[in-house]
Amino acid sequence: MTECRGPLGGSHRRPDAMAKATGQTRYVGDLALPGMLHAAIAVSDRASAKVLNLDTGPARSMSGVETAADMPGENQVGVIFPDQPLLVTDRVRMVGDRLALVAARSPEEAWAAARAVMPAYEDLPGVFDPEKALENASPTLHGDDNLLKAFQVLRGETDTDQLIADVVVEARFEVGGQDHAYLEPQACLAVPEGDRITIIASCQCPFYIQQAVARVLAIPLASVRVEQAPTGGAFGGKEDYPSIMALHASLLALKARRPVKIVYDRDEDMAATTKRHPSWVRIRTGVDAEGRLLAQDIKVLLDGGAYVTLSPVVLSRAIIHAGGPYHCEHVRVEGKAVFTNSVPFGAFRGFGAPQTLLATERHMDRIARTIGLDPVDVRRVNLIRDGQDTATGQVIDDGVDREAILDQALALSDYRVKQANHTEFNAGHPYLRRGVGLATFQHGAGFTGAGEVHLDSVVHVAA
Repeated sequence: MTECRGPLGGSHRRPDAMAKATGQTRYVGDLALPGMLHAAIAVSDRASAKVLNLDTGPARSMSGVETAADMPGENQVGVIFPDQPLLVTDRVRMVGDRLALVAARSPEEAWAAARAVMPAYEDLPGVFDPEKALENASPTLHGDDNLLKAFQVLRGETDTDQLIADVVVEARFEVGGQDHAYLEPQACLAVPEGDRITIIASCQCPFYIQQAVARVLAIPLASVRVEQAPTGGAFGGKEDYPSIMALHASLLALKARRPVKIVYDRDEDMAATTKRHPSWVRIRTGVDAEGRLLAQDIKVLLDGGAYVTLSPVVLSRAIIHAGGPYHCEHVRVEGKAVFTNSVPFGAFRGFGAPQTLLATERHMDRIARTIGLDPVDVRRVNLIRDGQDTATGQVIDDGVDREAILDQALALSDYRVKQANHTEFNAGHPYLRRGVGLATFQHGAGFTGAGEVHLDSVVHVAA
């Protein structure tokens, strides 16, 4: 590997590569402190129910137990809107809602104690279909309806019923949920130090943890110290959820005055943590004979699950990107995220853009097939040029030649050669098929919308 002394150019050795490759890196699961306890969580096996009683007697004979009644501050978590109870009081809204925390000398003892917590329920009707969640007769999770958030983008004439075009193409696209499948599961170690707490977490956003712990534990922000441990994968899945892990460990650690570690096993992690939002995208597009976009009507529906998490930000980015890197004079994009009795959905690489961009790109292929054009030509004629603006009104003036980039991608990938070879192969095989795909995309930088304003920081400087 070529070493480069300067910060730019050349090839640099990744600082943590050797330690990770040789197994020297210590993740949260590898950490152990004298007197350390292990935590586990008693969770609901119902998606929608009233909690009539919570019998913790058997668990208390085996371990230390914390319930909502032991909460010193606010029993609510959430980055954008704190609507999720850290520990349930009277109602569960998803399988995996947290009922009680336990701490014991070993993980096995903690898991056994968590299973010994005995809730009594009254089952309630649930809603699991996002398209039915907004119907008047649908059961509601919060308030009077299940609308979590709604956004729209309007440009030009948006009455598509009056659309005049050579061809109108309509389609509906569905993208399922997706687990992050990081190698290291959710994990946290909390260490009480006098009137302070130190939290060592597998996380992406230490300040989210600090703020949540201070608010829920009703202690000063300066009393919470967060150390980001080496993180074995995250991809958005360790953005907001680690605050929950940190609070579990911290509550028990402060009560026991001993270090407490909690590490999810793979089943727990996949069952309870946030996922990529399932989406339903309907697109109605008017084009001329050359495939040029004349008008777009796009409707986006996201399943937000049982709690808000980061759904408003994900929905915002989804609709901002829904038109793709193309210019169209008349655009209407309407987006909704809804509550259901599913696991909460949150941040995942791309923050909503992959769901809508997938639909847009498949729709461009459908347009090409409908009017008998090459998918490359349909994209080429619609790529946004300098001086044109996006559906959100952003004028593009970056000097990038997008047609040249498209041509270079086609050349470097041998797209046309592969296309010809696959056509020949498919003609000679009645069942086997080969193909080559093409897609373009855009992706905005920074936090979506007014996110930077909400994340505005306060700095304290001490001599």
